[in-house]
Amino acid sequence: MTRRRVLRTAAAAPLFVPGSVLGLGGAVPPSDRVNVAGLGIGGRGERDLESFLAQDDVQFRAICDARNERREAIKSKVDKHHGTNDCVMYADMYDLWERKDIDAVLIATGDRWHTLLSILTAKSGKDVYCEKPCSMTIAESRALADAYQRLGRVYQAGTQRRNGTNFEYCIDLARSGKLGTLRTLHANAAPGDRYTPLTTHDWLPAEPEPPKSVVDWDRWLGPSPWRPYNSLYVKSRWRGFYDFHGGGILEWGSHTVDLCHAAAMLDETAPVSFEPRRPDGVTPYGVDCTYANGLQLVLRDTGWEGLGACAVRYEGDEGWVQTGDAGIVETSDSLRQYRRTFEDAREATTRHVRDFLDCVKSRREPRAHALAACQAHVACHAAYIAYQLDEKLDFDPDTDSFPSSDEANRMRSRAMREPWRLE
Repeated sequence: MTRRRVLRTAAAAPLFVPGSVLGLGGAVPPSDRVNVAGLGIGGRGERDLESFLAQDDVQFRAICDARNERREAIKSKVDKHHGTNDCVMYADMYDLWERKDIDAVLIATGDRWHTLLSILTAKSGKDVYCEKPCSMTIAESRALADAYQRLGRVYQAGTQRRNGTNFEYCIDLARSGKLGTLRTLHANAAPGDRYTPLTTHDWLPAEPEPPKSVVDWDRWLGPSPWRPYNSLYVKSRWRGFYDFHGGGILEWGSHTVDLCHAAAMLDETAPVSFEPRRPDGVTPYGVDCTYANGLQLVLRDTGWEGLGACAVRYEGDEGWVQTGDAGIVETSDSLRQYRRTFEDAREATTRHVRDFLDCVKSRREPRAHALAACQAHVACHAAYIAYQLDEKLDFDPDTDSFPSSDEANRMRSRAMREPWRLE
């Protein structure tokens, strides 16, 4: 058969194209879909995944995890949702990064990996949605912001309350001047009965290490110092250990300080002083922070009047507003007309994911961009350093340093286990 006859026969044959490929019947055409993969998806990450899968223009392509159990669980969930068997499992993130068809990556590992994976994923040419806290140290926070400015990728920190309707409402009240001139911001510093203020350097008892195909312990540890395997670590019991966790203040503060920065438009700076709060029978622990313009930030763990987790309060010279995860907006009597209850408060993650996907397409910055995450985390890390040292510390936001404390300056960074390093 000649080449000309082959082409003529092919041209005469009927061509059938599925409507989904053309975007018919309400389907999203491939050209408008965002191909997403996941790195380390556990409990919180699985809730993020559900918000991604709820979007019509998302195709979840692959999962990479140090644990085979999680790889298989996520593949099963994704394949069931898409009605395919196409989700590919990886044990090595470098194999995932080589995929040219992946547009964005959901990173939901433990805290120890967040900064490094976010930077390496961006260097592979992919956008990132990363769970919080986004860094383990002040140095990591700055490296994250600098890398995304340099690489031009889209980054969304998983501080989903920036897209929560009740928090947006309160932020707008503060920005609009309805509270008058802002005087004091209050941020929930984590409930002390759930996340202890201070992390521990202890180790859990050693257990036999499973085969690498079941749990790659070396990869799970990543940049953290080596320690013997214990199954509780990989079952999300790593919080509270210094090597894996940035501290109780950071756990909640990554949300709430971020929300305070949003309300006062402080996404490009940090406080200039930090003073630990002594227990007073009301607030077991906390830190008072001051910005260069005199604005006060109070990190405290109690006294939130049952408005739900991650509560914030903004006080101006004409009144105050307060809200939390319950979706209730409470105010001073002077601002009672602004009291509301938001029934859709729990949809913040889905709205946050949608914001990220829209930015992947438009290339604009999402609400919880890398610099915003950096500055909120710098504030939390500096507050935690002051709390650990139990002394008032001055801070220079331009250099991310403590002008009068060598000990505090040494706590701005941590060594990473070879071969991992921040460039």
